[in-house]
Amino acid sequence: MNRIIRTAAALTLTVGLATAALAAGAASISGEVKKIDESAGKITLKHGPAKSLGMEDPMTMVYRVKDPAMLKQVKVGDKVTFEAEEAASGYTVTRIDKAK
Repeated sequence: MNRIIRTAAALTLTVGLATAALAAGAASISGEVKKIDESAGKITLKHGPAKSLGMEDPMTMVYRVKDPAMLKQVKVGDKVTFEAEEAASGYTVTRIDKAK
């Protein structure tokens, strides 16, 4: 009986981790840096559909950044993948990485 419970628990954990990994990948948005405004803590990104934000069409938008240090990791023209969330003050980039 203990073996069945341990096996079921291991399978549940594995499925949960796999689902979280897929969800995180689906939340990533591909784009290009168009402008950086370090003094305002904002970045302008041209990107494809952002389904995690309810945006079905490609567009160029200005985003706030959660951490201003993120703006030092990229430069205008860089291809990036990023995650963002909707906040009361607008959309905020929570993670950004140069595309591979």
